[in-house]
Amino acid sequence: MITVYLNHNMNKFEVITPDNQALLHQATWIDLLSPTKEEEQLVENVIGLNVPTSEEMREIELSSRIYKDDGNLFMTATMIAQATSIEQKSDAVTFIMTDKQLITIRYIDPQSFKKFIAILQKNGLLSHDPMGLMIEFLEVAIDRLADILEIVGHTLDKYSQQVFRPSSPGNSDERVDYQSLMQQLGSSGDLNTKARESLMNFNRLITFMVQTAASKIDPEMQVRFMTASKDIASLSDHATFLSSKVNFLLDATLGMVNIEQNNIIKIFSVAAVIFLPPTLIASIYGMNFKAMPELSWHFGYLMAISFMLLSAWLPFRYFKRRKWL
Repeated sequence: MITVYLNHNMNKFEVITPDNQALLHQATWIDLLSPTKEEEQLVENVIGLNVPTSEEMREIELSSRIYKDDGNLFMTATMIAQATSIEQKSDAVTFIMTDKQLITIRYIDPQSFKKFIAILQKNGLLSHDPMGLMIEFLEVAIDRLADILEIVGHTLDKYSQQVFRPSSPGNSDERVDYQSLMQQLGSSGDLNTKARESLMNFNRLITFMVQTAASKIDPEMQVRFMTASKDIASLSDHATFLSSKVNFLLDATLGMVNIEQNNIIKIFSVAAVIFLPPTLIASIYGMNFKAMPELSWHFGYLMAISFMLLSAWLPFRYFKRRKWL
């Protein structure tokens, strides 16, 4: 789908159809969401640009993601979609800046675009040139990444309470499902990693724009770029802290699993020691030799049972006194 936002009416969008293709020339922002081959070809023919394909957008070489061609800036960054759902998505989004237009190509629908479009429809733009449009979008995108990192931080705090909270012995309702917890920690760590990657990409975009389009950046916009760079640096530090916290919680969870397993093994070991003496007594009196004097005793059976119970009770009391149980 191709959506355009016109210079004279930025709070209203138009979806391109075969009947209104001329609007591509009048648009300040052209947004291609999951474009087909025909739609890519249409934009290329009307605008005169080579629109990158999805395969080209996902190339990892820096020269393939950020470059200048015939005075136009081609910039690709990784963005996050569906951050709060189980099926988190991360994919490349390409920004093309010409002298008069901003073109975006994406195959996901990040919340940043939805929020930015809502701002356009409500307030319009302070600036209608592509550079002003780009910096306003970057501010919205960075704000969204800050929200994602905040979500990750709150989630990790909740998991930390689950790992380290004291539980009552024998209360199965309070036992932590460590397998599920580790899966959730892994998901939070993955989201945090994607946010760090996106921040790094945006920082490269800002550096590239400032260096290659310095003549188009006025002092006020320069301040906004500097502020965005500082925000990215601050958020990157916070993402690094969250990454360390994820690793700490994973290690702590594994440690708690080992402790729980050791407690189970200890119980089995103590139980084996407790029942060892009764087993020995039962084995002795189960040998049925004719010369065994206890075989003719009237109270021999009760005596053997008493010995078994006593031999089990004594180790049990010893372990309880040593607080091994």
